[in-house]
Amino acid sequence: MSHIVTVQDAVTAFADFVEPTDAELDAIEREMPVILADVELLDAQIVTLDRISTELDARRIRRARRRALAARVALINRAAGTSLPGGAA
Repeated sequence: MSHIVTVQDAVTAFADFVEPTDAELDAIEREMPVILADVELLDAQIVTLDRISTELDARRIRRARRRALAARVALINRAAGTSLPGGAA
């Protein structure tokens, strides 16, 4: 018979007293435009789940997809611009 044992680190890793660090909060803040664009895309897709998609729905999904991609590109460009030494591109 094998016993079920919990690992203490895994149990306490998400305890209430553990809060995100300033670096983690800054990373979330930087990624917020991407998160919001992804939420908008999901909203557009969810609307079409229970009914036949119309041309207006298709346009809304295409626009949301473009915004999500643009937000990702902007995030990557900002990250690449800050990591290059001497400002060289």
